[in-house]
Amino acid sequence: MPPSYAHVVTALRSAGCVFAEDEARLILSTARTPAELTVMVDRRVAGLPLEHVLGWAEFRGLRIAVEPGVFVPRRRTEFLVEQAVALAPEAPVVVDLCCGSGAVGAALAAALPGVELHAADVDPAAVRCARRNVGAGAHVYEGDLFDALPRALRGRVGILAANVPYVPSGEVGLLPPEARDHEPLVALDGGGDGLDVLRRVAVEAPRWLAPGGSLLVETSERQAGRAVEILADAGLIPRLEVSEELYANVVIGVKGN
Repeated sequence: MPPSYAHVVTALRSAGCVFAEDEARLILSTARTPAELTVMVDRRVAGLPLEHVLGWAEFRGLRIAVEPGVFVPRRRTEFLVEQAVALAPEAPVVVDLCCGSGAVGAALAAALPGVELHAADVDPAAVRCARRNVGAGAHVYEGDLFDALPRALRGRVGILAANVPYVPSGEVGLLPPEARDHEPLVALDGGGDGLDVLRRVAVEAPRWLAPGGSLLVETSERQAGRAVEILADAGLIPRLEVSEELYANVVIGVKGN
């Protein structure tokens, strides 16, 4: 007999899941067979992130496919998408750099009909997921930052969304086990001060952005001031946008006309 709702809740709560009731409803609604339900509950009890158990994460109303070992999109990153949509010219060229599962790119494509979308990530598993999520009309590349992109995009990008890793190397071990043990280090570790990847992106961004185009990056509150300086040093016009509701900090750098 498959586990009942009450049994699933009890198992999840015993494993330390704070939102056991909500998780139980999601697992029960996703499982297609009693055997699959049992496996899903066992995997969640063993500590696998809920999104990896379900095979999807919700992001701006979309179901984003995620597989084990792929970075799970965070709700706070929806704020980056909101800022990008507010900036986007009509039918822009959009690049989702460090795309992970492609959640940002998929959300931008949904919000901006007719957008020309390009996405790239260095992790092969992430690229597989992104290709499932961004739609048939988008282009997804595997490679290290701008090295993955076609040179024909230089000077044409209206929105460059780069959700770079920004956890300082010495603090990765302090992350919750769901991230630390089940997500790729390359998607978390931002180097000594957490800003190494941002520096690499900022230096290259001006040659890829169109005049008036914008680079958007997520960072922590503690790093935001330095991130603004990095974008300014790269020749971009920077500003910081903050969502207290989502605990999100997005630094935006605009290329002059």
